[in-house]
Formats: sequence, structure tokens, C-alpha cells
Amino acid sequence: MAKDLYEILGVKKDATDAEIKTAYRKAALQWHPDKHKGDKEAEKKFKEINGAYEILSDKKKRQQYDTFGAAGPGGPGAGGFPGGGGFPGGAAGFDFSGFSDGASNFADIFETFFGGGSRSKAKRGGPIRGSDIEASIKISFEEAVFGCEKELEIAKPGVCEHCKGKGAEPDSPIVTCKACGGTGEIRSVRNTILGQVTASQTCDVCGGEGRVPEKKCKVCHGTTRTRKKERVKVKIPAGVDNGSTIRLSGKGEGGIKGGPSGDLYINLIVEPSNKFVRSGSDIHSEVDIHLLQAVLGDETEVDTIEGPTIIKIPPGTREGKVFKISGKGVPGMNGGRRGDHLVKVRIQIPKKLSKKEKELYSALAKEANLDLKKGGLFW
Repeated sequence: MAKDLYEILGVKKDATDAEIKTAYRKAALQWHPDKHKGDKEAEKKFKEINGAYEILSDKKKRQQYDTFGAAGPGGPGAGGFPGGGGFPGGAAGFDFSGFSDGASNFADIFETFFGGGSRSKAKRGGPIRGSDIEASIKISFEEAVFGCEKELEIAKPGVCEHCKGKGAEPDSPIVTCKACGGTGEIRSVRNTILGQVTASQTCDVCGGEGRVPEKKCKVCHGTTRTRKKERVKVKIPAGVDNGSTIRLSGKGEGGIKGGPSGDLYINLIVEPSNKFVRSGSDIHSEVDIHLLQAVLGDETEVDTIEGPTIIKIPPGTREGKVFKISGKGVPGMNGGRRGDHLVKVRIQIPKKLSKKEKELYSALAKEANLDLKKGGLFW
């Protein structure tokens, strides 16, 4: 009695194509002879699984099986199905030489076990987006704060102007590839312990396109692209920092077969300033003041990113005191708040004094009830 094909794969009669395919892969992997070397029953089971899948994965054959059963439309032995004498060898003796496109899933599993690599259909020619490229620009500290415009020259593959990206000499036709007959694939048949397996790979002559130039372009040699230099203007917004990246859409490598160009990513390198240090959106600097300015208070000029400005030093200012100049830092990106300028005070103590200065400092010391001994700093 013929075995039911649905039972062989372990699915219901109303199973979807996806469920049948999943069940087949699971069963084929479980019963593959390579996992059960020398086990004739496992080999028999494996052949039954593949025979069942060949029928149930084909809509026309499945419909005939569902209508006429294992015997097939012509009755036993007259073109029926595995187990009913119709298909070569039956389910228990399936002939793998009959496998071709209809058994591509078997070939996938076979090659998984025997290291044949993955079977992938050749990608037929359509528009291909160009690759993205990177470049770097050095800018000054001030340019990063206020923004600027730069120009750089980049070398990149672009569409060949001679052949307009066709890969053929002007007025020379694109013809069917002789190596693959226009299919884009080269097929081969391998003999294995389980029978013959048909495999395919991308045609290395046309690259899977199925068509080739009758006469290759003398400039790009059929590649459709040439390397060219282009000058690009870059608008750098205010507030960028070291390591920031700017994307210029469509300024990368040219596309293939009319595909869009890639993008250009520009990495910014901000050179350090000899006066300022940046921390986020704030700018830091230092200013030297005289001892007496710190003691008595004063006004002093400090440099900011926008030029000199005056800050007030209150009496009794200590070393390291930080003064904030609001709104004089780095402009915020995308309309964010502008940072501040922070000035740190360094008090300068005189190392040498004139005779008059010594007298004045001595008077101050007496006023402060300090009993200074000779040999001190100013003696």
C-alpha cells in the first residue's frame, strides 16, 4: 500500500506551501544519510521525503495527487506518483537524476552538508546605488565656533562619460552573453552518492547580467565607471566640534546602470587653539592679574572668541577664581542655547621690587601687624 505523501512529511493535507517547505527541510536534515552512515532504512526514509516533497512542492503535481491519489491519473504504473508506480522508483526508490529546478531546496540541503557553498540565483542587472565615501577636513577653532565654507577635491568612481555608463563603445550594441545564453547563470551537474545534483553559479563573463557589450568601452573597459576628481563645497555650520561628521547626499561614488550616487561623509578635525579650551558649548581661558589687583579690585581685559572684553575683579579675589561671561561661548547646534566663556584668574606675585615698592610693602606689613624677618621674598 502506498504511503501518504503528507504523512511522510508530517503535515496536514491543507498545509500551506511554507509549512510543507519547513517540514521538508526539518525531515531531510533529520534523515540525511550523512548523519546515518550505513543505515539503509535512513537512506530509504530520506529518499521518500525527497520524493514526497517533489510532488507536494509542485502545484500541478500536488493537485493531481490530491485528485487521483498515489496511482496518478493514468492508474498504477501509468505515470502516477511515488509509491504508486508512476514516478521513477516510487517514494521508496526515488531517482535523484530527475531533480533539477524543482528540487532546488534539496540541493540547498545537500550543499549545506557537503560544503558546496550556498546556491544563490544570479542577480539580474538593475540600477545599483553607488558606495558611500569618506573624507576629512581640518578647520580652526574659530571656524568650528562660527561656521565656515570649505572646498575640497575628492577622487571617486563616477559614470563613464564616454559610454554614458553602458560599458559599450558608442553605437555598439549590448548582446546576449554566449557563456550563459542570457540566463546569467552557469549550471553544472554533480554526481554524488545520492544521485545527480544540479548546481548553478553566477556567470563570470556577464556577472549575472545575461548581456554583454559587443565591443567594450575603450575608456572604462566595460566597467561603466571611471575614476575622476571633483571639487566639492562644504558648508560647515556654527558650533561643530572635533569628530563631527557632515553628510553630503549624492556626492559619493556614482551609481551603476542609472542607480543613484552614494553619499559623502566628511569628518571634521578641529585644530586646537593656543588661547581657548572648549568643553561642550563653553569656552575656557585664563587671565593673569597683579597681586594688588586681586587685593584692591580692578577691571582687566580678557580675550574672548569675539574679541577683547572687560571683566571686573572685586577686592579680595583669590587665586583660581572663575568669572563667567554669559553668552560668549559656542553657538548651540540646531538652534540650541549658546554657551558661556569662563575665565580663570591667576594672581601674579612680583619677584623683584624697586626700593620704593619695598618701602610701601613694608608699610603695609606694619599696618597689618606683620613682623617680617629679613631674608623674606622681597629682601
